[in-house]
Amino acid sequence: MIRRTAPTLAMFLLAAPAIAAWAPAPKIGIESFAELQTPLPYPYDETANADRQVARAKARAKASGKLLLIDLGGNWCGDCRILTATMDRPDLKPFVERHYETVLVDVGRFDKNLQIPAHYGITERLEGVPALLIVDPHTDKLLDGGHVSALEDARHMTPQALADWLAQWTR
Repeated sequence: MIRRTAPTLAMFLLAAPAIAAWAPAPKIGIESFAELQTPLPYPYDETANADRQVARAKARAKASGKLLLIDLGGNWCGDCRILTATMDRPDLKPFVERHYETVLVDVGRFDKNLQIPAHYGITERLEGVPALLIVDPHTDKLLDGGHVSALEDARHMTPQALADWLAQWTR
């Protein structure tokens, strides 16, 4: 068994493109995902029209000056459920809502709604989920290319590292 260490903010920042100024993440009040309220949510609507959801979220993001965050995942995925539960925490949710218009897209078992990542140039199989597409809604350009699957192993991060990763894309 390979033992993984928790990624640190420094690891993500080294891999991320240089961003002039980003909003610092709020301090997360838990040290471990084991402290999340259970049961964890099943956040992905498996019957939703993903194209319509993304188009509406993009319009809201453009109108509000926020970034579009497209969360690709599935209810079967523990890391996806951990990500959603963490983003819904009262110490992180206001930050996410201030900077992002978020839409959750069910990709099934990598066999549904793949036109969404394909629109942003991701035509190969997703490396894993959750996969986050951070999009500038004014240009419809993917900002986190090469990093969309950085949180696929979210359970091996700390809650603060997850918040810091989200913060690095803000403006």
